[in-house]
Amino acid sequence: MDWALLRGALLDSLRKDTMMRPLRLLAVLVLVLVMVAIAVPLATHLTPVVLAAVDPPPPVAPPVIPALQVPPTSVAVPDVVTPLSLSAPAPDPTVLGAELDAALGIPGPGSFAGTVVDSTDGTVLYARDAARLQPPASNIKLFTAVASMTFGQPDRTLTTSVLTSLSAPGTLFLRGGGDVLLGSGPSAPDAVVGHAGLGTLAADTAAALPVGSGPYSVLLDDSLFVGAGLNPTWAQGDIDAGEIAPLHALAVNSAWIEEGRAGGPRSQDAGLDAARTFTAALAVAAGDRGITIETDVQRRATPEDAAEVAAVESAPLEAQVRRMLEISDNYLAEALARTAARDSGRPASFGGAAEALASAAGRLGVPEEGLLIGDAAGLSVRNAVSPAQLASLVRGTTASKDPGLAAVAQSLPIAGLTGTLSTRFTAEDPAAAAGAGTVRAKTGTLNAVTGLTGHVVTADGRLLVFSFLADGLDGNTLEARTAADHAAALLAACGCR
Repeated sequence: MDWALLRGALLDSLRKDTMMRPLRLLAVLVLVLVMVAIAVPLATHLTPVVLAAVDPPPPVAPPVIPALQVPPTSVAVPDVVTPLSLSAPAPDPTVLGAELDAALGIPGPGSFAGTVVDSTDGTVLYARDAARLQPPASNIKLFTAVASMTFGQPDRTLTTSVLTSLSAPGTLFLRGGGDVLLGSGPSAPDAVVGHAGLGTLAADTAAALPVGSGPYSVLLDDSLFVGAGLNPTWAQGDIDAGEIAPLHALAVNSAWIEEGRAGGPRSQDAGLDAARTFTAALAVAAGDRGITIETDVQRRATPEDAAEVAAVESAPLEAQVRRMLEISDNYLAEALARTAARDSGRPASFGGAAEALASAAGRLGVPEEGLLIGDAAGLSVRNAVSPAQLASLVRGTTASKDPGLAAVAQSLPIAGLTGTLSTRFTAEDPAAAAGAGTVRAKTGTLNAVTGLTGHVVTADGRLLVFSFLADGLDGNTLEARTAADHAAALLAACGCR
């Protein structure tokens, strides 16, 4: 080997490596700068994502929409209104009369009688056969409401109770106190229907009985209401349709068989059905305490020496009257009328109720001539009332300082909003829409009759009372009802001067 040549080659290689080293260093430096240039923006975008995945930020609450910007889902009914001015102008009877005559014209058979009265001073602003006596249909319930609030206090409640007697050991007496709005389950303090619950009454009764005692039998005492359960002047078709049923001193949901509904078939023995519901609930509650309950229920009056074991209270009378007027509940109307009769010192019968209704109306100054009351619901063919008498009755409630009577005026259905007027006076009928929210009235319809009686505040702020009754209808009841709505709406929009 030529060591001299090898040594020379190595020295030459070292010289070349020394010369290339700065170039290599420069290349490395450029590469580092390029990687940094790429990494910095990349890190800027990726780092928050990585950090969010490892340690996510707390959730941000959605923005709160101010209450004033939330779209309404219903129309609120005001509890307080501004007092009306006594100096508000009243309509001119001449102008008003021509407009109402046109509104109350109906095609086909039958005709309207009606009147409009100034609530403030009693001035008759319109009269069209105002003294004509005719069936008022459910407008008669206004008399029922007035009697209930005349002879009973607004906050009065009706008691359904369970009693025992030393003279009848092993017996529990379920005594009805006139509450026909009982619920089958627990009492519902915020409700009208079911305010008093048979389930609660059963539980309280079981809790009051000695552990392991029995057997006990349940006897129904619904003798508070006397006389016939069915009015002989009611049409069988109305009974078959569930418009009314035999009346008892206690019932679940106004005797409608399907609890929670306001329509359909009614029980033909609501008292016994309620007693059976109570007994079934009592058997369950008492079984948990080793108490035996026999399930067969019989009727018997409560002995005089009986002592109360448990009781539940109904909704106040004022609330019951409001429900009766709003949904036009016939069964409830008859029960309230019998309670009013009893409160007035009369028998709790059909006859006693009719006398109580007429007496209460007389106290408000309603003319008695020709007035005939056959029932409290408006189904009787014997009812004969004039628009003038109805208007006088309503005016008495609007002008009364008695809280109970004033509550009657405040409990009428509101046009377009509540009860039987909730689907009337709507935008679908422009001629009636002006009365929405302003007209308050009791409705009434039979095959040949329709009526609307109530009160309304005019566009000028004057409170008027009105009653429009059509009779002799045949196939044109809907047209007549629409005409009554138009007439009431006309009053709401009226300056009429």
